[in-house]
Amino acid sequence: MAPWSLEQIPDLTGKTALVTGANSGIGLETARALAARGAQVVLACRSETRAQAAIAVIHATVPAARLEFLPLDLSDLDSVRGAAAQFSARHRVLDLLCNNAGVMGHAAVQLTKQGFEMQFGTNHVGHFALAGCLLERLAASRSARVVAVSSVAHRVPRSLDLDDPAFTRTRYWHFDAYGRSKLANLLFVFELQRRARAAGLALRAAAAHPGYSATNITSATNQNGNVVKDFAVRFGNALMGMPPAKGALPTLYAATAPGIEGGEFIGPGGPFELWGAPAPVKPGRLAQDEALAAALWQKSEEWTGVRWL
Repeated sequence: MAPWSLEQIPDLTGKTALVTGANSGIGLETARALAARGAQVVLACRSETRAQAAIAVIHATVPAARLEFLPLDLSDLDSVRGAAAQFSARHRVLDLLCNNAGVMGHAAVQLTKQGFEMQFGTNHVGHFALAGCLLERLAASRSARVVAVSSVAHRVPRSLDLDDPAFTRTRYWHFDAYGRSKLANLLFVFELQRRARAAGLALRAAAAHPGYSATNITSATNQNGNVVKDFAVRFGNALMGMPPAKGALPTLYAATAPGIEGGEFIGPGGPFELWGAPAPVKPGRLAQDEALAAALWQKSEEWTGVRWL
């Protein structure tokens, strides 16, 4: 059987998709592929300049692409609410929400506007609030999907302290903090699927990860400007990293494949899930903890003030 490819994405004419962080890397390639199959794609990004540059890049290869920019800063819950309100004013239905945007590698603790550790606040808390604020538009679709982009790094943390989202008493290591945010992405999407099914919604929620892909997020791990580390990252990306177009395939599979029932985790099917064609992969032990997922959902509602399902 041939590996899954872009050619297997069904016709998306009449569908509306919102992709966070769509100005570069996996998000840009996701937006490009969805637009190429006829979807109207909303690029939700912090920078309008970078978003418009991405729109120009997509139009160069997909001239008929229907694209629009939506200002969104996931590290600021006020911006999240504003973005959801703007989207809802423009669109009655949201068929696909792709929670792709992410930050990685802050050497020391940095906080979001509302006081969360930056990686956790951006990668999980902001996306939780965004999905909740857009639930009415998702529920209006007959086949809505929410896709969370996680990482193999979700297996790094040994625990998830829900009482210390700012790392005020937890020893901080940037990769552990990043892993916690990616673990939260999985816990969120699996809990969303359970709650949507219990509520009788047609919404399906799934997760994906890009394996080892050569994107600009890896350069963020070198915020101190270490020359040796910078060389190692660039050399590793060039030698082993999949190009973003291939790294986006698991996301696109989760977002469009007809066989997705909800609750799947899609990643590269090759060695160590770092390379290869998209395939179902097994989440780590903590990501399968339903009690932890329910507790994270409750905390996320308290943190954001967005109570849903």
